[in-house]
Amino acid sequence: MMGRVWAMLRRPTLLRRLMLAQMLMLTVLWSLAVASVLIEGTGEASNVGRGVLHAIISVADNLAEQPQRQEQSLRAIDEALREEFEMGKVPELAPRILVWRGGELVYKSPAAPSGIRSAGPDQMEVIYIKGQAWRSRSLTEGGTRVTVLEVGGPWQFFITINSHGYYLLPLLISLPFLLVPAWLSIRLAMRPWRKVAQEVAARGPQDLRPLAFKPPHGELAALVDNINALLQRVDASAARERSFIADATHELRTPLAAMRVNVEALQGQAHDARQQELLDGILNSGNRAARLVGQLLQLTRSEVQAGAGELPRRQALDTLLQDRLAALSGLAQAGDIELELQASVSLSVPGQRESLVSLIDNLVENAIKYSPRGSSVTVSLHAERGQAVLHVADQGPGIAPALYERVFDRFFRAPQQVQPGSGLGLSIVASVVRQHGGTIQLHRGNGGLGLLVEVRLPLAEA
Repeated sequence: MMGRVWAMLRRPTLLRRLMLAQMLMLTVLWSLAVASVLIEGTGEASNVGRGVLHAIISVADNLAEQPQRQEQSLRAIDEALREEFEMGKVPELAPRILVWRGGELVYKSPAAPSGIRSAGPDQMEVIYIKGQAWRSRSLTEGGTRVTVLEVGGPWQFFITINSHGYYLLPLLISLPFLLVPAWLSIRLAMRPWRKVAQEVAARGPQDLRPLAFKPPHGELAALVDNINALLQRVDASAARERSFIADATHELRTPLAAMRVNVEALQGQAHDARQQELLDGILNSGNRAARLVGQLLQLTRSEVQAGAGELPRRQALDTLLQDRLAALSGLAQAGDIELELQASVSLSVPGQRESLVSLIDNLVENAIKYSPRGSSVTVSLHAERGQAVLHVADQGPGIAPALYERVFDRFFRAPQQVQPGSGLGLSIVASVVRQHGGTIQLHRGNGGLGLLVEVRLPLAEA
């Protein structure tokens, strides 16, 4: 479960990309604004406003005749500044104040460093005491001067954030509330894309019809038009290839039939065994060529039917099996092969009769051809999870498991195969299975002998 979730999260999506782009742009813009504020703040001499300095000077002047009350009032202001500017309850980061009147120091924050000399009027400076940097700002009115000291160096950045942190709050508060609306808005905007994707995903490999969905949006409409144009070009190219193969095979059947008639006539006039042997070879070669032509016609017909999108009809698969096994019984008897049908239930599938006949004939003929004399070929049919399952098992040499996928390629034959053939039988079967929305698999036969072909086709609706 976690593996699927992780794989889904790792897979790039356009929705996630758009959301990240929106969040990134918002964060960058807000960060630039905050950065400008922070840079401006760190460039200031003090985070204590000029008005506070005026207030300190006023208290010192008004209470000059009452030293005790003066000290108490200045201490109260000092404690208020500490409470306002302490960062994370770190007293060392709070500002310190020093007040002079008439050149005499009348108040000094308890934590202020010693040895501070008064700077000039309204001057800003950075001073170092025992290796510690301090930022100093002074204000003078009459004979009273107040100096504010703040910790400098790396700590100043955190002090600035603490004093200007309200600029960050809108970003921190708004981000969670922007995620859901952004996701919903982008998802709604991408609904036409999903419709196109769903229609394309529902298509079979032979369905080259133009997409039915016509989006009104300019960007997506151009994409759909280009896809439809591509489908039309592919369909036209495939139609030309099928037409060429069909025409070629039809043209070949006539001379092959004529050659067979002529060879059979010559066989009756052969005077010795050598001539008869040569004529037999020509006749066998002609028969193989005729079979190849017939299989090419079957393959082409299957692809044409799939590409035409013909509506399938309900076909009784059990009855069709009985008819085809009866038609192939002569071939089985010639090879001393026993045909056995195991179909106790009546099953129907949607499809084209000619294509299904081609599927059954190729499977059973292959099984008969590769089975040794005196063996049997078993054909079984049963229903399983809404599918008709057809098994054709023989007792021949079988096929190496490493070649199970390759034998469905056109004109491919196993390297050690001694039986004559064109390598098209299983290709035709696979084409028909795909046309009917089914699957085909190869297995070892019962007891590890021979080959078991399993075909699964969807059952017709009741």
